[in-house]
Amino acid sequence: MNMAVQIAQPGGPEQMQLVEVAVGAPGAGEVRIRHKAVGLNFLDVYQRSGLYPLPMPLNLGMEAAGVIEAVGPGVQHLQVGDRAAYTSNPPGAYCEVRVMPADRVCRLPDDISFETGAAMMLKGLTAQYLLKKSRPVEGLEPGDFVLFHAAAGGVGLIACQWAKALGLRLIATAGSDEKCQLALDNGAAHAINYRREDFAARVHEITEGQGVKVVYDSVGKDTWEGSLKCLRTFGLLVCFGNASGPVPAFAPSLLAARSLYVTRQTVYNHIATRESCQAMADDLFAVVQSGAVKIHIAQRYALRDVQQAHRDLEARKTTGSTILTL
Repeated sequence: MNMAVQIAQPGGPEQMQLVEVAVGAPGAGEVRIRHKAVGLNFLDVYQRSGLYPLPMPLNLGMEAAGVIEAVGPGVQHLQVGDRAAYTSNPPGAYCEVRVMPADRVCRLPDDISFETGAAMMLKGLTAQYLLKKSRPVEGLEPGDFVLFHAAAGGVGLIACQWAKALGLRLIATAGSDEKCQLALDNGAAHAINYRREDFAARVHEITEGQGVKVVYDSVGKDTWEGSLKCLRTFGLLVCFGNASGPVPAFAPSLLAARSLYVTRQTVYNHIATRESCQAMADDLFAVVQSGAVKIHIAQRYALRDVQQAHRDLEARKTTGSTILTL
């Protein structure tokens, strides 16, 4: 038997309960992994609340690291005893042991800890596809300005460091002076406290009226209009989350004045094949091993305290990455 966090219906953090779940042997293309640490993400909140509807009952969690206990037929890239980490569908990472598809599970280098592995797979692979694959039509070159909302969060702090390593000038937004300083300490060129300043106006000051080539926005409804104002001609708005709620419907003519581009991205399309997942993970592992990107684990909660972890995440009390310990 194994303890797992499950919800019987969508709702608030109180819906999450620890239950016993039987775990059997892996089938073809599957592995059984015993977790050492589990990652916490805003995606989990969307699934728990019902914003992203899923069949019930639902085991939550999309990211973890641990040790492979058993390997099913056809799995070639993993062996029993391997250290491993993943972000993957279906949900179910909030648990001690699980059987899951093997194709998104990657061997974790020996010099990267389980806690770091659990804290960085979804967030780090997200930063990777944003900076490397979600690029404006005119491309990105060293010295270019980009805007990144919620830059003191898990994805944001990775992106601040990675953007600096790529030579980009990242303008960070965050909801407090302390979070702005954290973004600056991690490589942001500028930081804007959006609770005290009009971030769009400040972006135009920083860029001397030019605007940025790309905005990376996981906030959604509250930042949508301002994000569009920040873009230069042919600029790209990359939506990849809805922390403040979904963006309302809009007319395409809204984009016409500066021929803007808008896209809605998710990491799971980018890691849809074994090959693409491994290539992106290799890039992430390399930049972490080089020291150019450090994974900041600012909060740790026991698995049994997952309700409080979700409350703190939704109340914007967290910075960097958060993990659940077993």
